[in-house]
Amino acid sequence: MPHPSLSLVAAVYNKPENLRLVMAAAARQSFTDFELIIADDGSGLAVADIIAWARSRYSLPVTHLWHEDRGWRKNTMLNKAVRASRADRLVFIDGDCLPSKHFLLDHWNEREDGRVLLGRRVETSERWSKALTLEKVEAGGFEKLGWEEIKDGFAGRSLRVEDGIRMPGRLLRRLLLRRARGMLGSNFSVARKDLVAINGFDELYDGPGCGEDSDIQYRLSLIGVMGKSLRNLAVQYHIWHPLTRVSDACWDRFEMVKKTTDPRCTNGLQSPQ
Repeated sequence: MPHPSLSLVAAVYNKPENLRLVMAAAARQSFTDFELIIADDGSGLAVADIIAWARSRYSLPVTHLWHEDRGWRKNTMLNKAVRASRADRLVFIDGDCLPSKHFLLDHWNEREDGRVLLGRRVETSERWSKALTLEKVEAGGFEKLGWEEIKDGFAGRSLRVEDGIRMPGRLLRRLLLRRARGMLGSNFSVARKDLVAINGFDELYDGPGCGEDSDIQYRLSLIGVMGKSLRNLAVQYHIWHPLTRVSDACWDRFEMVKKTTDPRCTNGLQSPQ
């Protein structure tokens, strides 16, 4: 089999109905030369059932990676996905984030050597998320910003609704000062060789919030791989859930990493013997 141009890695832990919608969104991508890798951090059988359902419904090349549930080991699973991927460039999303139709096309068209692409996401309201259906995702209706969605944004129930407006024109984005911002683990892409150079994801983080994004961005910067903003490109919608708190231990580890100025983590793609 020829190698795909992109590997789309979706980090998953349970929530099978969210994954159903994410896989439906992946199946309608305008850029089709990609493989989908489900990086499963120990979900139950319901997630495997959704993947089997999607394989029968869509013509998606899907690889399902799984390991036993022993607490938060997302970074360990992401490293397994990197090793299993067949493309030279990888795009990372979460299993509760819906990529818009041109999501992968934008990641592909904007790629540059020595750059990590930093996308944003719309934080949908609880009402907006509960109104999502498979039919709405397959038809692309989830991408349309109607009055209810705009009203949720003005009321603060949804956040960054303006990031749901795709602006393919580079001049317009430049005029609007779409600068690079911090990395979101749910929307970034990077060359495989650059991940290998920093030894991938640091598996010593034991919770969400900075080890799968801020840590990666910082260590990439140490080898000269800088961020490039994809704001108002690669549009993505985050399905609502209660806010997750970053643990003090994760922040403490990140502060320690920044003091070492070493781009390579010790426990990553290659771990000490």
